[in-house]
Parts: sequence; C-alpha cells; structure tokens
Amino acid sequence: MKRFAFKMYLKPGCEKEYARRHAAIWPELKQMIKDSGVSNYSIFWDKETNLLFAYQECSKETNSQDTDNVDPITQKWWDMMADIMDTNKDNSPVSIPLEELFHMD
Repeated sequence: MKRFAFKMYLKPGCEKEYARRHAAIWPELKQMIKDSGVSNYSIFWDKETNLLFAYQECSKETNSQDTDNVDPITQKWWDMMADIMDTNKDNSPVSIPLEELFHMD
C-alpha cells in the first residue's frame, strides 16, 4: 500500500461551502475513487493558512490527483469545485505532493 499526501488551496471564506459539498459527495465519485485503488482518504483544513492537507492510501500506482486520463465524473467534480479552490487550467485542483519523512505503524 502506497501512502500519498498533498496540499491544496482553499479560497478565503469558502471553508463551509467546501465542507458542505464534501458532506454530499456523489456516490458515483466515491465509488470511482475506491475502484481506482484509493482508500483511507482524509482531507484536513488548516484555519491559519487556509491550506487543505490530504492523505490517502493507494493500492495501485495512481492516486486521486492524477490528471492523466481523467474520467467524466472527476472532471465534473473539479468543474463544480473550481469556484472555491485554486485550480489549474483544466479545473483540477492545484495540488502539491508532500514528501513523507516519517511513518510509524
């Protein structure tokens, strides 16, 4: 199992809307993420910096932030989230992978 962590940028004042949208995540998106090998996926919000920190475990070489061969469900989600996050030209969230320096089981 590969661990993958990354950070994203939430626009100021959008934390409640971000939480609301994720509380109602589409079942088909959730299933697609699981089917792609991602599990134990969490996103945390740092109030002081407005950064989102995400962690997931991946049973395959891909992760939820791969932008190659994006399926229509993910693209639709990205399009919906673009107004409250910093995004790339394709509306994928600007996400910066974080290097793991320590892990303890």
